[in-house]
Amino acid sequence: MKIAMINGSPKGGATNSGFLLDKLRPLLPREAEISTYRVGPKALKEEDYDELYRTDILVLSFPLYFDAVPSHLLRMMTEMEQRRPVDESQRTIRVYAMVNNGFFEGDQCKLAVNIVENWCERCGFHFGTAFGHGAGEMFSSLGNVPVGSGPLKNLGFALEHLVHSIRSGEHAEPFFTQPKFPRFLWQLSSTRLFWHGAAKKNGLKPKDLRRRPGIPPIRLSPPENDVKR
Repeated sequence: MKIAMINGSPKGGATNSGFLLDKLRPLLPREAEISTYRVGPKALKEEDYDELYRTDILVLSFPLYFDAVPSHLLRMMTEMEQRRPVDESQRTIRVYAMVNNGFFEGDQCKLAVNIVENWCERCGFHFGTAFGHGAGEMFSSLGNVPVGSGPLKNLGFALEHLVHSIRSGEHAEPFFTQPKFPRFLWQLSSTRLFWHGAAKKNGLKPKDLRRRPGIPPIRLSPPENDVKR
């Protein structure tokens, strides 16, 4: 079994998408031959696409961008559709996806999962399943927490759901979840640790984040032929 794991995050360095792939890898069949690809501003090479078409399973891991797929990953998906070899038309490639987003609710990822499903249909791939996980920015602070415990308890269920489909080869309905963590505490901690921290680095104060710049009203003039006489 050949598995290609694709990190679709446009960011460099450590990413939440890479975090999910790292947690998935130990759960995959030991006999599997696993390759990892990074899709960013630099496009994949010709030989990379050839290798992807020789795999049995594609696992896409990416962040939610405007309720959809990041443009860099979308470019790769489009290239795969256009480069599909004629002699590979009968080959079955199973596709799985792990989507993380900055909102708390995991079901915010539904549209992105639908995009992956539609892409599979266009390419003749078999869509295995996917999961969407909310509050992805928490992952960076939970690296030492075992999957299936504490705030990562629901992530454990999501990974089990994905791995079961990979091992059985059967389709499963997408799974959407969020951390096992109170929503109000997540809002409080993200505001204080993330937004206030980012403001300080940029020479701003918390009150500056709440400032609303005044926008002058827009006055529309009626068309000349519509002026009342």
